[in-house]
Amino acid sequence: MEKIYVVGHSKTNLDNPITKIYNKFFLAFIISRKDDAILDVEAPFILKITNVFVKELFVGRNFVKDEDKILEDIRSSYIGDSQRSVIVAYKDALKKYIKLRN
Repeated sequence: MEKIYVVGHSKTNLDNPITKIYNKFFLAFIISRKDDAILDVEAPFILKITNVFVKELFVGRNFVKDEDKILEDIRSSYIGDSQRSVIVAYKDALKKYIKLRN
């Protein structure tokens, strides 16, 4: 298969609606084996617009090589309660992906 599905996990604040519904935060990525391109991403956000925005932050980028730019963009443009959770979940997924690739 030419694609890899990888999920990164993190926690959110106890008062975050995501925590109340899912008990945990996660980002699910579909990555191209050929060039590490992020083909799709999804998360359990309450608002549809948040998933649309997060897709714009990730899709089309290189999952490994663009780490610094992705993190910079999250910090500067995702100003929401789950910002840290998005960062931690991405780093967790990246760690799993790199381990799989090596």
